[in-house]
Amino acid sequence: MDSAKIYRMPLRYSAEDLIEACKDTVTKNGLSFCYLRPIALRTGEEMGVFGSNASVEVFVIPKVWGRYLGAEAVEQGVDVKVSSWRRPAPNTFPTMAKAGGNYLNAQLAKMEARADGYSEGIMLDVGGLVAEGSGENLFLVRDNVLYTAPLAAGILNGITRDSVTKLAGTLDIPVIQQEIPREMLYIADELFFTGTAAEITPIRSVDRIPIGTGNRGPVTQAIQNEFFGITSGTKTDSFGWLTHV
Repeated sequence: MDSAKIYRMPLRYSAEDLIEACKDTVTKNGLSFCYLRPIALRTGEEMGVFGSNASVEVFVIPKVWGRYLGAEAVEQGVDVKVSSWRRPAPNTFPTMAKAGGNYLNAQLAKMEARADGYSEGIMLDVGGLVAEGSGENLFLVRDNVLYTAPLAAGILNGITRDSVTKLAGTLDIPVIQQEIPREMLYIADELFFTGTAAEITPIRSVDRIPIGTGNRGPVTQAIQNEFFGITSGTKTDSFGWLTHV
């Protein structure tokens, strides 16, 4: 809803309407596990870049999807590189909006990483400070404190990022949002990605430098246990995150 507001795309549907559409998509397709992508777009009635005259249509796309970064990634972690592609500078286009056009930049980072033999890329912001992955937010653990880049670093304000921050509070793990220099990645005790598709995925190396012991760390695992416990229904959802279908 916030992204539509940023891009001046008035929606005909409320948040409650969209939730019901998501539930209907799952039930009518007989799905027990899937990824849902609600998407709003301007139709092709307006050929120019001025889109205000084009109607806005909404779709909900389901996909039966395995682990985004690989079946073993959640336990074993992934190898990543710092991408040569940067996140956009402020006042170019709104990175806080979850918009399809933003992923053109992300695709370049992802394709570069894969071509170079890595699972994923970490992108820096316009000032050379750590931002996020191509399609994931990033957390760093140092001395049992969680660090993550601020919104001003050109990152998406991810839902799973917010969930991790709340879970860390229940585990008495401090969370600090601050500017993160690139070299802090290499000396981190632990690193992990967060995202709707990536969920919580450990990072075992950056630019071929092992992170911590080179394995999933205890802080990452503790947060995973809480997160997957709630999303699987084996732990009490005290946050009200789950919608029963």
